[in-house]
Amino acid sequence: MCGIAGFVGKKQEKEEILGRMMDAIKHRGPDSEGKYTTEDVAFGFRRLSIIDLESGSQPMFNEDGEIALIFNGEIYNSPELRERFKAKGHVFSNRSDSETLIHGYEEYGEKLVHELRGMFGFAIWDNRKKRLFLARDFFGIKPVYYAMIDGNLVFGSEIKSILEFPGCPREVNEEALEEYMSFQYSNLPETFFKGIYRLLPGHYLTYGNGELNVTQYFDPQLNPVSKDSQEELVKKLTDVLEDSVEKHMLADVEVGAFLSSGVDSSYIAAKYSGKKTFTVGFFDKNNQYNETHYAEQCAEYLGLENYSHTITEEEYWGEMPKIMYHMDEPLADPAAIALYFVAREAAKQVKVVTSGEGADEFFGGYTIYREPLSLRWVDWLPKSWRVAVAKLAERMPEGMKGRSYLIRASRSVQERFIGNANIFTTQERKMLLKRPTKAPSPQELLASKYKNMRNFDDTTKMQYIDLTNWLPGDILLKADKMSMAHSLELRVPFLDREVFEVARQIRTGMKLKKHTTKFAFRRVAEPCLPEFTTNKKKLGFPVPIRVWLKEDGGYGRVKEAFQSEAAGRYFHTERILRLLDEHKNGVRDNSRKIWTIYTFLVWYQVFFEEGYKAA
Repeated sequence: MCGIAGFVGKKQEKEEILGRMMDAIKHRGPDSEGKYTTEDVAFGFRRLSIIDLESGSQPMFNEDGEIALIFNGEIYNSPELRERFKAKGHVFSNRSDSETLIHGYEEYGEKLVHELRGMFGFAIWDNRKKRLFLARDFFGIKPVYYAMIDGNLVFGSEIKSILEFPGCPREVNEEALEEYMSFQYSNLPETFFKGIYRLLPGHYLTYGNGELNVTQYFDPQLNPVSKDSQEELVKKLTDVLEDSVEKHMLADVEVGAFLSSGVDSSYIAAKYSGKKTFTVGFFDKNNQYNETHYAEQCAEYLGLENYSHTITEEEYWGEMPKIMYHMDEPLADPAAIALYFVAREAAKQVKVVTSGEGADEFFGGYTIYREPLSLRWVDWLPKSWRVAVAKLAERMPEGMKGRSYLIRASRSVQERFIGNANIFTTQERKMLLKRPTKAPSPQELLASKYKNMRNFDDTTKMQYIDLTNWLPGDILLKADKMSMAHSLELRVPFLDREVFEVARQIRTGMKLKKHTTKFAFRRVAEPCLPEFTTNKKKLGFPVPIRVWLKEDGGYGRVKEAFQSEAAGRYFHTERILRLLDEHKNGVRDNSRKIWTIYTFLVWYQVFFEEGYKAA
């Protein structure tokens, strides 16, 4: 695992500029560094040594030095590809998967991406063609950003490296802010920094002769038409998951595992070849938010070591600025902070960990996916009737039993579901923001994706929205940034191409049952895990934010931020303070809304008021 940074252009002082870009992402690769500069290009690399410790340094070149590569990630089918390329006459000088990519490019050009199994963000400079090839993996496990600055194509694993390039604009993208208010993460191709873009999952970029082209090569569309029996499906899933976990163990260093109280990370821990697991929880009065004992029991059952840390409220608030620095963009998922702490604990003992990201999106794990099943009792009513009933329900007191159900039943899935987070409505965000933009509503933004899935059931549509938005925008963003903040490589065996080929065909009835989610996957996990783990209800990562915001300490911190000059620049101060007071006084639970605004303000302070340097 590493960090990459570079640019294509005639900029003078390439070495000095590249050095600053590389220093900004030193945490991604503290073991060594490498540079490659010509009249046309500058490539920088920070290395975290995992495979081929002696000879895997980058930039790496082909035999005649005309093709240069910098690469962040792991290619899990590298051994098979190496044998194929050797049979075609390619000569290898080391064991690294980086060299596999070089020969793969020589063999396939840009079509190389279709041959890969792994996670990656890599750049290849073809000196003969004077052309850059920049690619990001299928599901967006590894980040890649880019910008055009004064005629230079600038790129990197993190935004902060691009910010070091001379002339890079430092301006808040207020359209991104408005969308973030609904989604809780940055959900546009253009990031929170005007002019800096993310290369989307399953896309690659080419740049040469001043022409930039972005191509989509993969779309994780679902096709739930499998006619497999339960027994046949469980066998297929078992085989492909065991193979994926084995492939993800490829390393010349010790591999650990994150272990929560849920079935996803527990299954990987049961199957992986390591011995150390890592868990965090929270101090709270009723022990409601500390599930470390579940993880400890599971580790004991599996014969594994478990190392846990209990996060205090002071730690949580205190590390927020550093966490936002490493995140690059605001992310209002409270679990991101917890992930930061568990990565910190793991990095004390290992350089690589496995984790359970992706299982919920692949196998139907979120409770909200069962909503179409619960709403079918009113689906037979004419739309006009449901709308009329919803209007009556809207007059009921908030929190009244059945109110939300009746309102949601009146709306189509496209109207009501924008992903696992739905913080502010379009009307609410315009009311709170001082300068509303022309940002589309979440429904408009997602319309083309719903169109792609128009022939499938509502649950499948919801999964696809999460696979293409929530997964890369929230889940994988925090997984990469919080682990790399501690120079820790995080691997996600569920997010594998071969696993997806099986998962995408699972019919909805094998994912959801009346009282459970991830039905087929839970049957796969049953033989190797304790019953209390396989049947545990999906909770996410419980964080006591709603409790802390009612107490004087948390309330005071947020109130101070809400009264700041920055808050007044972007928000109507009296309106956001009203949200905070309503929550403290128990009028309604505004914790998610408050945290979304507060997170943005902390991020803004770090990158625009304090010079965006790590604490």
